[in-house]
Amino acid sequence: MSEPGVVEGWDARTYAWRDWSLDDLRAAKGRTTVSLVVPARNEEATVGAVVARCREVLLETADLVDEIVVIDSDSTDGTYAVAADAGATVHRAAEIRPDLGSHRGKGEAMWKSQFVTRGDLTVFMDADLLDWDTHFVPGLLGPLLTDPQVQLVKGFYERPGAEGPYEGGRVTELVARPLVALLFPPLAGLVQPLAGEWAVRREHFARLSVPTGYAVELAALVDTWRTRGVDAIAQVDLGRRSHSHQPLLDLGAMATQILTAAWARSTHSHHADAVALTQFLPGADGVAAHVVEVPVVERPPAAGCP
Repeated sequence: MSEPGVVEGWDARTYAWRDWSLDDLRAAKGRTTVSLVVPARNEEATVGAVVARCREVLLETADLVDEIVVIDSDSTDGTYAVAADAGATVHRAAEIRPDLGSHRGKGEAMWKSQFVTRGDLTVFMDADLLDWDTHFVPGLLGPLLTDPQVQLVKGFYERPGAEGPYEGGRVTELVARPLVALLFPPLAGLVQPLAGEWAVRREHFARLSVPTGYAVELAALVDTWRTRGVDAIAQVDLGRRSHSHQPLLDLGAMATQILTAAWARSTHSHHADAVALTQFLPGADGVAAHVVEVPVVERPPAAGCP
């Protein structure tokens, strides 16, 4: 099962999606229920294909997924309608448990999904996928369905960039991986700690604190390692994946959220609900400073919500 170059100690927790057949997974699934959750914001161009293909292959044909739920995170385009037309159950994040308030962000959508899904296992997929296949979902389910010790499964894949097959993850290489090496070295064997394709046991996820922004993936890994041990985490090679790339300045806000979550978990103190990030843009009189308030709110474990 081990892939070439796997960090020592991670060989037993690293798989490839081909390690399980659909028949094997259906037999292992039994009466276990699975929710596929797609957090989306302004992804009308791609979310329909993600939902339609997963519905046809995984729900109607393979009978491996019990529901497909899109959480629309404050979209201003046709994401909601496109996802619904493709066959998903769609919820607006702000309208889920309004008594708990609402925040903008990917993590918020994932946290809110716990109140409108029913699966024993939850698989998360990004909505902006361009080069992917439906084997992502069974690949992520493999360790959860066959090993009761595993609580969380991360996907990894080639992410093509200008210089090669693994050059697409800029924040991973410049922020997340150095942070893991410095602060959380037992997790250094994870190929893509920020991958948007991952799966988790519902009961476990409900006990995790969830950052409302882009730090949700790193936080879940660190908290799972600390509460359940590194053997509770597995990773699966899913092959190849590409998606739309964000502008550099937007990645600065993403990096700020990840740094804040890592800082909170290394010092056991949360910094604030927002961080003032100063960036520089061309202006009429030269370079001009532009301050962005980056939200870094964390949601408490959903299991504690009334």
